Amino acid sequence: MKQIILIVEDKESMSQMLREALEAEGYGTLLAKDGAEGIRTIKEERLDLVLTDLKLPKKDGMEILGAVREENPLTPVIIMTAYGSIETAVKAIKEGAFDFITKPFDIDHLLVLIKRAIENQRLITENILIKEEFSSRLGLPRIIGKSPKIQEVARNIQKVAQTKATVLITGESGTGKELFARAIHYISPRKDYPFVPINCAAIPAGLLESELFGHEKGSFTGADSRRLGKFELAQKGTIFFDEIGEIDTGLQAKLLRAIQEGEIERLGGTKPLKTDVRVVAASNKDLEAAVIQKTFREDLYYRLNVFPIRIPALRERKEDIPLLVEYFIKKYSVDLKTDEKEVSADAMRLMTEYGWKGNVRELENTIERAIILCEGKTVTPEHISLNLSLQPKKGHTSGSLEDTAKEAQRAAEEKRIKETLETTGGNKSRAAEMLKVSYKTLLTKIKDYGID
Repeated sequence: MKQIILIVEDKESMSQMLREALEAEGYGTLLAKDGAEGIRTIKEERLDLVLTDLKLPKKDGMEILGAVREENPLTPVIIMTAYGSIETAVKAIKEGAFDFITKPFDIDHLLVLIKRAIENQRLITENILIKEEFSSRLGLPRIIGKSPKIQEVARNIQKVAQTKATVLITGESGTGKELFARAIHYISPRKDYPFVPINCAAIPAGLLESELFGHEKGSFTGADSRRLGKFELAQKGTIFFDEIGEIDTGLQAKLLRAIQEGEIERLGGTKPLKTDVRVVAASNKDLEAAVIQKTFREDLYYRLNVFPIRIPALRERKEDIPLLVEYFIKKYSVDLKTDEKEVSADAMRLMTEYGWKGNVRELENTIERAIILCEGKTVTPEHISLNLSLQPKKGHTSGSLEDTAKEAQRAAEEKRIKETLETTGGNKSRAAEMLKVSYKTLLTKIKDYGID
């Protein structure tokens, strides 16, 4: 897919020269002859870079920069300026422009600058969810993990965030579904508008419709004034439905209309209201099974499931546990105003081998308790409060049939890989041939199963 560059330049000869040079390098271009047209394009199009003159009719380059920062602060802006305006160009850098270039300039120099700006933007986008320096700088929720599964989730979030697609996040309780929903919002073009969460399981069915759509004065007993619902409060932003499987089927039809038609009607209202919101939903229930059982509308399920993201359970990404432990140790050492603790090897091993039915939430609570209990410098197993009676015995599984099947498959695969590697004397290429999988797939499974 071509990267799109907006050229905002009032001199036609200059804009045409820039267009020809950029398109010769494989970029797509859009032209704007003044600042007002440039700002309209910024609001309407998804851009990879904006190249703008500083002095323009109607709106100047600084206003162009402001519009870009408002629409998508990750889009790089390069300012073209005459020598006499360098002081203003430096100010633009301080306010978020990637760089400036003085006229007349060498086109090759500009092309290098553009390539560098786009590459810089790519690196920031790739790391924004998993690198602390980016998440803290932009005020984003931080997703911690280096496992292939969590990295795949991060990549999918980066892909879908810039679109308008409805997202359905699934995963067990405690995996952090709201964290991922917030991440989608905060790297999307809607980041400067509200993120409105609603826990569908926590609100009685009789009140949920009013919570979502609002009501007019006098629409029911106790409705003493007009009330705006979550859809109106989330205008131009994101509404997050946590535990959406708990909504009763009667309300599901109204929710489907709100998502599909982009309009709602307050309780007691007489006319529909247009809404512009991005919908992200989450559930720890199997919604496909709920559809079969007729407790969840099929049409609503498919409308929500445009872009599904599954959050892996903590036991599926055990290599992330030490990173999470380190993060929570730092967090609660600060919160509890105590010196930062170390974690003994035995304590870390205990936590890594534990099943964590409550997932990341359970791990976080365990670390907070450990910091409170630990009077010395090192967290040891005695500080780790775990309910080992809930752990499945070795050779036995617990949970759903799906979980049981996955555990059995993992055990069988691990055993077969070990036997094949013993047969080939550790030759992975030969083992991959015998197992009829690619070399890369075999390496991934060896790493996942911790096979030495």
